[in-house]
Amino acid sequence: MLEDYSIFVLDDDPQYAELLTVIAKDDGWQVESSTNPVAFLQQQVSDHTILVLDLILPNIDGIEVIRALAKRECFCPLILISGFDNKVLHSAQQLAEAHRMPVIATLTKPFELDRFITLLHNVKNNYTRKELVQGKKITFSRQELKAALANDEFTMHYQPQIDIASGKVRSIEALVRWQHPHLGLVYPDEFISLIEGFGLIDELTSSVLSAACEDLKQFKVYQPQLNLSVNVTSDNIVSLAFPELLKNISDENNIKPNDITLELTESAVMGHLTSSLDVLSRLRMKGFHLSIDDFGTGYSSLQQLYQAPFNELKIDRTFTSKMLVDNEAMVIVKICIMLGKMLNMKTLAEGVENEEILNELKQLGCDYAQGYFVSKPLSFNQFSEWLLSQ
Repeated sequence: MLEDYSIFVLDDDPQYAELLTVIAKDDGWQVESSTNPVAFLQQQVSDHTILVLDLILPNIDGIEVIRALAKRECFCPLILISGFDNKVLHSAQQLAEAHRMPVIATLTKPFELDRFITLLHNVKNNYTRKELVQGKKITFSRQELKAALANDEFTMHYQPQIDIASGKVRSIEALVRWQHPHLGLVYPDEFISLIEGFGLIDELTSSVLSAACEDLKQFKVYQPQLNLSVNVTSDNIVSLAFPELLKNISDENNIKPNDITLELTESAVMGHLTSSLDVLSRLRMKGFHLSIDDFGTGYSSLQQLYQAPFNELKIDRTFTSKMLVDNEAMVIVKICIMLGKMLNMKTLAEGVENEEILNELKQLGCDYAQGYFVSKPLSFNQFSEWLLSQ
């Protein structure tokens, strides 16, 4: 797999560029280097070129290089380096990732060469063994999606959320998947926006809620205290009929409203504030819980906490997964937990990938955790077995 990838070092210091090139060649990489960003941008750059990019460059800086590559739809993975403020490196990483350019690592000059050597080894063993670049999404027609709904091709997977203090399963998040007859399992990022655009979201939501409540009823045989979290969209929370729909579905399955948490993003609320506040208030009055998802990634987080009746704050994986290696991410996690406590809200951290992160969250007083360290999303049968093993 390594032969499919190459490295390009773009650094304003000729000696530094040459040194990094020699190290990479010694590690078995095919390497090119340059100190001229203008010349670099004039050549063809493959998505399998790992670009070691210094942000401080002559004539054109590293940020402009990222923008130019993204405009050409070249989504090559990056190793960002700079002797400038670490906050600028962090900001450049966010910019690159927003343009769908994977950032493998950021290095602040001067850095130990052993660190660069170790990084190359990790890239060789991990990143080059999987697809780094997000390919073009498959698109589906309205007719295909209508047929999938009619044929019950959408299925549920469940990821547990644990009480950090006790380690016990507290809830499950219901995650919809499309069991496509030819493509296999299709994930929601490939079809949710299409379903919304085609005006089919109410039909899908009704199907998802019914299936999840029916499954929860069966899971409660093993774990009576188990709750359910379900993602809803902006279209759902501006539908004045939605609270009654959800109450009817929960009643049909003998599920109490306070066993169900609805997760919605900040942007969903922000786009239709007046209508959503109407629906959200009525949902809370009926006994359902509300969780603000992906907290900290939207544009008006504090406004949403102030105006909408949320009782759970879900800390985005962007911060949780990096909290032990990124001081700024750690600060954000701490603030989210403190904010939750002060506003009498429970806090749930997603993206918990190892025991060290879980232990740190416990020390910080976070209430709940979700992530691959606890369990990956599981089908109904898989989750039933997992639940019995706890």
